[in-house]
Amino acid sequence: MRFTMSVLAAALLVPSLTVAQTIKVGIANDISGPFSALGAEARDGFNLAIKQLGGKLGGQPAEFIQTDMAGNPDQARQLVSRYLQRDKIDFFTGPIGSNVALAVGPSLFAAKVPYLSNNPGPSQYAGAQCNAYWFGTSYQNDAFHTAAGKMAKDRGFKNMFILAPDYPAGKDALTGFKRGYEVAVSQELYSKLGQIDYAAEIAQIRAAKPDALYIFLPGGMGINFIKQFNAAGLAQSIKLIGPGFSADEDVIQAVGEPMLGMVNTAEWAHDLDVPANKAFVAAFRKEYNNRYPSVYAAQAFDVIMSMDAAVKQAGGKASDREAILTALKKADFPSVRGKFAYGKNNYPIQAYYVRTIVKDADGRVTNKLDGKVFESYQDVYVDECKL
Repeated sequence: MRFTMSVLAAALLVPSLTVAQTIKVGIANDISGPFSALGAEARDGFNLAIKQLGGKLGGQPAEFIQTDMAGNPDQARQLVSRYLQRDKIDFFTGPIGSNVALAVGPSLFAAKVPYLSNNPGPSQYAGAQCNAYWFGTSYQNDAFHTAAGKMAKDRGFKNMFILAPDYPAGKDALTGFKRGYEVAVSQELYSKLGQIDYAAEIAQIRAAKPDALYIFLPGGMGINFIKQFNAAGLAQSIKLIGPGFSADEDVIQAVGEPMLGMVNTAEWAHDLDVPANKAFVAAFRKEYNNRYPSVYAAQAFDVIMSMDAAVKQAGGKASDREAILTALKKADFPSVRGKFAYGKNNYPIQAYYVRTIVKDADGRVTNKLDGKVFESYQDVYVDECKL
């Protein structure tokens, strides 16, 4: 009895030791499926940020659980259920497609797990279905396309043909383009998600004889379309315009010189004169065989850095959800885009740029910053949000 009491008394004299709780991040990757090329770009952006942070968030131990869900909403739902119930995640990110974001959002919101979107920005979450636990860290789906529409109008294209895949982001894309273009387009066409043969669509475009063609065909869809568009000889008479996704580095690597002269709009460019961006691009090229990062890689990098800053600002406590939400809302981290702010619906208010595909000083085909469309753009759905 005396021995037990002595041990207890000694224990009271020893300072208490706090064991740091490991912060868990669920990353639902698109390494296979319709967005595999884009998912690989996002993965590389995530992994570069994780490496630079030493595998920690806010200086605290962290575990980044990366799993391929192949761009499939049903697989993603199952994966998120496992992340929530078994892994007890503190943050979620990863999907490329808006259809997946809409499928998994409700479970994450109910569990009060912050979802930082590294890519999709569905209009539903910008408006009536906005949620305090959703952060459209990258952009709102319409915005790239609204910027492209304004650019097409400013450059005097009168006869516009527009094309996108038939899924939520595709519909947001063409809606956004028409909003920026402000006058009626000549033709609007939806293709199948994941489609690789565009013979029928190209025949319709040829018959329409537009001044310019706007496409939102991310990843492999864009690669196949642009190759077929050029093989059909249409590039000689029709100006090709896209959002950054359809004219990004993954597409350029696959298509090459036929993309020269294509213009596109994005909220980021690898030659954007921002200190954090210069450091990111240099580190990415060193890490990944001297290739330029894509928008997808840049956005993924920003997501991890945003999480890191939020944990730091919340005193290292990812479990303190209110503190984390407050910190995330500040967007106080070194973004590769430069400083931006969130609107009340947790979508960015930020600049959008024009990029033109050229050859750089080394003869490499790549995007070059070629002007600015919007200085500070806020999506049109924000007033529907009741946050």
